[in-house]
Amino acid sequence: MEYFALIDRQMVVRSDGAPLSADCLSLLEAQCDVTDRFTETANGIEVVAMGNADVQLPDGYEWRNIREAFAQLGTDGCFHLARAKALIEWRANTKFCGRCGHAFDNHPTLTARLCPHCGNLVFPRIEPCIIVVVSRADGKILLAKHVQRNQDIYACIAGFMEAGETAEQAVRREIREETGLEVQNIRYFGSQSWPFPSQLMLGFTAEYKAGDIHLQTDELADARWFDRDSCPASPQPGSIAHRLIHDIK
Repeated sequence: MEYFALIDRQMVVRSDGAPLSADCLSLLEAQCDVTDRFTETANGIEVVAMGNADVQLPDGYEWRNIREAFAQLGTDGCFHLARAKALIEWRANTKFCGRCGHAFDNHPTLTARLCPHCGNLVFPRIEPCIIVVVSRADGKILLAKHVQRNQDIYACIAGFMEAGETAEQAVRREIREETGLEVQNIRYFGSQSWPFPSQLMLGFTAEYKAGDIHLQTDELADARWFDRDSCPASPQPGSIAHRLIHDIK
């Protein structure tokens, strides 16, 4: 069993580097503002949702950025952390039935919400997104600075899939909408759960086909072609964006 205490983009860790235990979660629950606690036995996680990131933690505990943890965990660790984070968000936002308005119950055996009034059964939501690095014949790649980011970094083009689209159609649409460019030879690269709050990132590569850069200014502040060996500040290790930019040769 792995144990997590999370809020927003922060997680509680022990200062000595040891993993959290059930006793640690009980201590946090007794001394801090905790809004939820649950166990998912099938996936081996127990989680508490911290109510306030400004709370004074007990001695021997400290806050850590979840994104930094993704860069250091193995495959299983990333899965458990992403699962814990996604379920906290889903449980907090799924308390009443969207069909009849009645309060949900937890399903007795599944990770799901069950309406005792109308029988509506709701599972955790996943929001598929595409993320793509576009390359040119000269080896340069397209990176963009996003308006809504609070970091001054250049990253890949990304966006949510729309109803009825294939992932490849979403790649073409997002690039066309945000930069005015047309692409070809779209190839699947890999995926990553990105629980901020519930995205599944589907990574792709694509090749430039035609067009000049024309920014969708409500989405992008800038977009340019860069050499892979001299990219500006980019997403942190542990993200699929970092792998698309730095790991493809």
